Amino acid sequence: MVTLNSTIISGANALAAVRPLLTDNAQLLLVTDGNIARLEAAKQIRSILEEGNRRVTVIDTVPPEPSHHDVSQLLAGLNCGSFDVVVGIGGGSVLDVAKLLSVLCHPLSPGLDSLLAGVKPVARISSLLIPATAGTGSEATPNAILAIPEQNTKVGIISPVLLPDYVALLPELTTSMPAHIASSTGIDALCHLIECFTATVANPVSDNAALTGLAKLLKNIETACAEPGNLLAKLEMLWASYYGGVAIAHAGTHLVHALSYPLGGKYHLPHGVANAILLAPCMRVVRPHCVTKFAQVWDLVPGADGSLSDDEKSHALVEYFAALVRRLNLPDNLESLGVPREDIASLSDAALNVKRLMNNAPCQVNHDEVQAIYRTLFPEHA
Repeated sequence: MVTLNSTIISGANALAAVRPLLTDNAQLLLVTDGNIARLEAAKQIRSILEEGNRRVTVIDTVPPEPSHHDVSQLLAGLNCGSFDVVVGIGGGSVLDVAKLLSVLCHPLSPGLDSLLAGVKPVARISSLLIPATAGTGSEATPNAILAIPEQNTKVGIISPVLLPDYVALLPELTTSMPAHIASSTGIDALCHLIECFTATVANPVSDNAALTGLAKLLKNIETACAEPGNLLAKLEMLWASYYGGVAIAHAGTHLVHALSYPLGGKYHLPHGVANAILLAPCMRVVRPHCVTKFAQVWDLVPGADGSLSDDEKSHALVEYFAALVRRLNLPDNLESLGVPREDIASLSDAALNVKRLMNNAPCQVNHDEVQAIYRTLFPEHA
């Protein structure tokens, strides 16, 4: 199990609470992307960071689905030994890069190639993570995910050392998210929660986090997407996402994420979109092995029929997931996103090779079964 000891700030109008976390005269590395950097709330945070004679170096070029090449290029332009604190403001890609840089800028860092080869970090400089999307829960996970384009997949660098000192959940940062981003990142959080809840490595700690997060998410995801100015719904989604990260830290995802990795690694599909397409098809495969747990989750759905049997509830939950993805106007097939049917076999090879996640699945799937899941994601499937 991973000990989570980050100090958390949360709430509407809590921006000023960032001030006491930073000492005067410190040298800060601010990691973000160009879209987030233009947000008014992000500008306010940067102003706070620059108070007290603090010097702020800004990286605002983190791409979606970053690769190890991207991180190497960012490192090449930095004087890594000069920073006291790394601050990450953004979605999961930004926060993962910020976590990596907090390690790589420490004098005891083993180096990126060594981290990718499995060498564990031993130290990092201080870090503050501020999510600007409610989805990845990266601020609560010991994981940093990088694309490996040469292998058409992604890898996870995993260590408790990556966990931040401070987390700020500030709903104002998420109010300008386009609806499709709010939807896809929200479904990503849902995948984290339901996969961790049904994983072979699930345990009372991860179950508690997953159920707490699911209760918040199922009640608020559609409101948060439809009403971008609803700070309460936005804050609840940030907490749902955070609890998804906590669940990952104590358990782990499985089938949806294993099949999603090759789609992001080869086709650069947004992670939440790939997960949304895969959610219901993968949960149909998982359902017979998790009937009781699916029934527990069904009871958290607003307006759910509690009179159903557990088996009926488990079926109803899968159909609810499929309908939710449709209501959120997310894509429901891969062909429309440029993925050719001819790649199903190679995608299946890559997915089965994500053994770290496949081993968490509550049912074993073979190559034919993985191909069958991918085939359902093409429109001519009967």
